[in-house]
Amino acid sequence: MAEHKAEPESPPSEEGDTSSLGATVRTLASTLWFPAFFFAGFLVCYLLPFHNPVPHHVDVAVAGPSAGQLEQALEQKSPGAFDIHHVADAGAAHDAVTSRAVTAGYAPDAKHPQLFVAKADGYSLESVLQKTFTSVAEHDGGRLQVHEAAPTAPGDGMGTGLFYLVLACTIPSYISVMMLLRATTFGRRKKVLTLVSVGVVESLVAFFVARAMDVIPNEPLAIPFIFLMTQAVALTSYGLVPFFKQFFPGVAMGLFVLLSMPSSGGAIPVQMVPGFFRALHPIMPMGNLIEALRGLFYFDGKDVGRHVLVICAWVVAGIALIALGAWKERREARKETEGAQAQAEVPAEPPVEDPSFELPQPCAVLPHPHRLLQQQPTLKGRVTDERGQPLRGVAITVTGTHGRELLRASTDEQGEYAATGLPDHFVNVIASGPDRLAAVARVQARDGHPVRQDFRLAPRPTPAGVGARTAQG
Repeated sequence: MAEHKAEPESPPSEEGDTSSLGATVRTLASTLWFPAFFFAGFLVCYLLPFHNPVPHHVDVAVAGPSAGQLEQALEQKSPGAFDIHHVADAGAAHDAVTSRAVTAGYAPDAKHPQLFVAKADGYSLESVLQKTFTSVAEHDGGRLQVHEAAPTAPGDGMGTGLFYLVLACTIPSYISVMMLLRATTFGRRKKVLTLVSVGVVESLVAFFVARAMDVIPNEPLAIPFIFLMTQAVALTSYGLVPFFKQFFPGVAMGLFVLLSMPSSGGAIPVQMVPGFFRALHPIMPMGNLIEALRGLFYFDGKDVGRHVLVICAWVVAGIALIALGAWKERREARKETEGAQAQAEVPAEPPVEDPSFELPQPCAVLPHPHRLLQQQPTLKGRVTDERGQPLRGVAITVTGTHGRELLRASTDEQGEYAATGLPDHFVNVIASGPDRLAAVARVQARDGHPVRQDFRLAPRPTPAGVGARTAQG
């Protein structure tokens, strides 16, 4: 017996190692970009502004002729911390606080100096003001009297209740968009109506729960303000999807979580965060809602209209993005149709994925869903023979534009099949059976528009020789 000698294995090429390493790096980058983005975002947007909050340009009304001397003393002790404004007397200092012209008011007096503060602007800022002006009063030989010009509701002892109320409506508004991306049988109109309905429920529930906890006063006008903010977040997030695709989660959460929360002035007063976040405060919807609610609840409606207009601008921007995305989708659909007619292959675009919520994968489902939470078909059809009788057990294969198999299904007793989770592009549907000629159809699966594809399969012809032998037998 001849001895077979094994061929020596060739050493792996350097080119193959480089290609494998590159593929590994690309896979890790596409998979881990979101947690890396979030990690860096929390360090920059939370640790940076919150690790050591100090006052920046806090407006203080000071009564009497000593305002200039006090300004110089405070500037030497805490440069850039306070901006002093001269007023006539203690009453004017109090009114300046309640009208939101300043953050605090101080009336010097040899024995009983007075400080007017507003807990509605944030407990931590109030604490800094009390500490600073207690020191000033003691230096002048007096004992500071603190007057609460705008107290918060009884259930909001720390003055942060509005922040958590608004936060409870911000995050779910974004998550609602992510979850609706899974609703492949919902079109754009249904999704927008769903987001509006969710916003109505959120604003009503949030208001009455906060009222039950005595966190806010009984001002029902807050309900439409909260609703507008939910739509500013939800509609803008939904409008961003067609433009950023798989990077949408990072963009939306960067806007409405990483940037909006630190700049809102709800947890830490805006006067105590770095300049970048102070500059964002008048722009972001979360901060504008908090300021609008503060004005409505505690400052006799001061500046409410201005903040509500900013939130409305976000809503309009969201609607404009959705309309622009619809136009973009129609234009791409026309191009794909023209390409399909010319037998051109159109590369599939990367799916929109959220790292927290996995989008539905292509899969077979029952042709007639009967359970509440069962996925609705995006593709369905019926397979019959040449006489119109249903064919059971016919294999249904769905492939993408490059021939990659997406799913397999089979027909039931009525000859019907169904599938869901298909990409928003052209797919090939193949029906085949052991004794039937296969049939192929090219259909376009569209988000929110279920497509139907029926087949009529002819019997597989019997070879002439086989038929003759059968007859002789």
